[in-house]
Amino acid sequence: MLNSFRYATLAFVVALTAIPANAFDTSARAAYVLDQSTATVLLAKNADEALPPASMSKLMTLYVAFEALRDGRLSLDERLPVSQHAMSYGGSTMFLNTTDRVRVEDLLRGIIVLSGNDACAVIAEALSPDGTEAGFARFMTKRAELMGMTQSTFANSNGWPAAGHLMSVHDLAILASRLIADFPEYYPLFAETEYTFDGRAPSNTRNRNPLLRLDIGADGLKTGHTAEAGYGLVGSAKQGDRRVIFVVTGLESETRRAEEAEAIVNWSFRHFATKTIARANAPVAKAEVWMGAKQSVGLVPAEDLNLLLPVLSDKRIKAEVVYDGPINAPIAKGQKIAELVIKPDELPEIRRPLVAAEGVAIGGFVVRMKTAATMLLEQFGTGAPEAM
Repeated sequence: MLNSFRYATLAFVVALTAIPANAFDTSARAAYVLDQSTATVLLAKNADEALPPASMSKLMTLYVAFEALRDGRLSLDERLPVSQHAMSYGGSTMFLNTTDRVRVEDLLRGIIVLSGNDACAVIAEALSPDGTEAGFARFMTKRAELMGMTQSTFANSNGWPAAGHLMSVHDLAILASRLIADFPEYYPLFAETEYTFDGRAPSNTRNRNPLLRLDIGADGLKTGHTAEAGYGLVGSAKQGDRRVIFVVTGLESETRRAEEAEAIVNWSFRHFATKTIARANAPVAKAEVWMGAKQSVGLVPAEDLNLLLPVLSDKRIKAEVVYDGPINAPIAKGQKIAELVIKPDELPEIRRPLVAAEGVAIGGFVVRMKTAATMLLEQFGTGAPEAM
């Protein structure tokens, strides 16, 4: 038997009216917007282009630090020394010096709220396999790859301009999502609007995230800016049961970054809504069965299919069922055997698994003989056999 991909139009989805919101017109060089609750990509512009991430790459240093805290390799009250190398960083800093031994918790707040380049280097040297920031950067690159971040290469711990220090906005969104999901105990730190360390740097005490004070559900994550990268932001906001994660980079000014970020949040929540398009275990199509006691098996979603869709449209959702078949018997109830491919207008296609609604046993002798005869007759072009 030669398997082939089979397609079926899904009538119940086609019958639903859907909606396209106009795609968000961003002036960012690259942008990515993800509805985390439904894993729906709302916007992707140059999403996988590796670009200088500036301080947004500090999120990777934080992720590795949080892992070390979780694993007991670091503690919040532990005090870390400050090297000459860490102290030498300019830009945004905590104004650390080599006489300091700084608590890890203070360093984390210094990175998140104050964007401290020196604080990143202190953490990096403490966790580096060879005690150097460069060694830590190589470690981060390998860790990012394991997390599915394929366009991320680190040259340092803080985003200081350096050849080859690059990330895509897609990778940054993956990282933000993992920070929120993996470390809920530390994520509230990203919503802190102000932090003063030891009375130092009175001009650098406020979080640069422009959304935190707007009462729109924003609670993270990290801004970035260099001359090469432009202005960027990895942001997240939660309203009701929905959370949106977004990344923009390459904007021309701090003001434009604030405007763009707020507009993205408003667009994401106001122009999309969650809809249930299929209920768990409700049949949506059938698949052909090979050598089975039945000629077909029902296909059902294993769980309710809740999709985020645009809220206004006179168009219909396009969808189809795809499977590689006929499906060989035996088939177990709940076995994944197909995919539902949904194509909302102006959004990336969405794929969800479909499973067997029931078990199908291997057919008996008569079924197998009939199937073999059908194959032979079809091969020689003499038509199908009469019923046995």
